[in-house]
Amino acid sequence: MIVVEWMTLDGVVQAPGAAEDTSGGFKYGGWHLRYFDDTSRQWVVENLTEAGGFLLGRRTYESFAAHWPNAPEEEQPLAQPLNTLPKYVASTTLTEPLVWQNSTVLQGDIAEAVGALKQEDGEDLHVIGSTELVQTLIEHDLVDEFRLMIDPVVVGGGKRIFRDDGALRPLRLVDSQVTTTGAILAT
Repeated sequence: MIVVEWMTLDGVVQAPGAAEDTSGGFKYGGWHLRYFDDTSRQWVVENLTEAGGFLLGRRTYESFAAHWPNAPEEEQPLAQPLNTLPKYVASTTLTEPLVWQNSTVLQGDIAEAVGALKQEDGEDLHVIGSTELVQTLIEHDLVDEFRLMIDPVVVGGGKRIFRDDGALRPLRLVDSQVTTTGAILAT
């Protein structure tokens, strides 16, 4: 299970691409776009194309399902894997059948359902966005790897994937690169 996130230096992952999530009065939607360069674009494409499928929270699923099936031609390198690979959705409110092709709602306890997915043979599942889902995965020790694009910006508040829970979770940096905009790509 690989978590792929765009993050501010102060750990915020909310609304990186646009004002797609203004909950909690968040007013800095789109903070990430100025840090996108050729290196980070390649990083995003590589992450999407090497995934065996995607695990998404309900809000991220709904946002993606509204955009990617009808993405313009210039976004097809991103849209193709998102549209064709399996998508597993953590939701207590969505029901099947889901409208976006190859999408399945996870049933029952999310930690148990994800644990069962991890036991299946196949390629890695990537989690994108999905703040609450990622927090649950971290809490249940279900994340194998974080791939973070950490932008040199502080927004002072917003949704984070790392809870303020007092738990010590040592990590090991296995790869890093700095983009031309000063963002850090860290695995």
